[in-house]
Amino acid sequence: MNDWITIAIPKGRILEESVGLFGRIGIDCRELLSDSRKLIFENIEQKMRYMIVRATDVPTYVEYGSADLGIVGKDTLMEQGKDLYEPLDLKFGYCRMMVAEPANLARDDDPAGWSHIRIATKYPHVTESYFAAKGIQVEIIKLYGSIELAPLVGLSERIVDLVSSGETLKQNGLVEVETIAEITTRLVVNRASLKTKHKRITNIIQGLERVLLDSRQDT
Repeated sequence: MNDWITIAIPKGRILEESVGLFGRIGIDCRELLSDSRKLIFENIEQKMRYMIVRATDVPTYVEYGSADLGIVGKDTLMEQGKDLYEPLDLKFGYCRMMVAEPANLARDDDPAGWSHIRIATKYPHVTESYFAAKGIQVEIIKLYGSIELAPLVGLSERIVDLVSSGETLKQNGLVEVETIAEITTRLVVNRASLKTKHKRITNIIQGLERVLLDSRQDT
């Protein structure tokens, strides 16, 4: 199966868009949208294999070569810092990684005056790097669930989290303070696979590039 291409795709919101995008370059993986509980799907005719994994696990499967390609959010790549080739911004799944705080704190707060702050986040490495570059000492509390809860119960003064519409922040009395990064979904490639399966992988990358270019020209 050395001539097969394996792609790691996360469950959830970006799966459907990924399937649609691949379909536009002739890669049929619609079976991934079925109600099946399978974790590996194969298209024998096209010599393609698909692994359904957690978004946070995509970079690991690709880095270690269990998958040749992966689709994952830029936030995960920033946090994990894996040694991957990242050829394409797929332009969907847009959101912002933000610093946010309670609205009543923000009224009299000046981020330029911060020297030592406590922040709750799912992204400790990105958060630490961001504030270290600004010369701000930060105490980081790593959480896995609803980050917005932390300031409401006094666990932290502020949070770093992903924001899409901002509605969740608003409903919990929080406001955006600073943008750390704009986040979209990326295609990543195992570096060894790029050499050993260069032609097939390059064809996929170039096909996706053309589709993305056509989409931009249509808008």
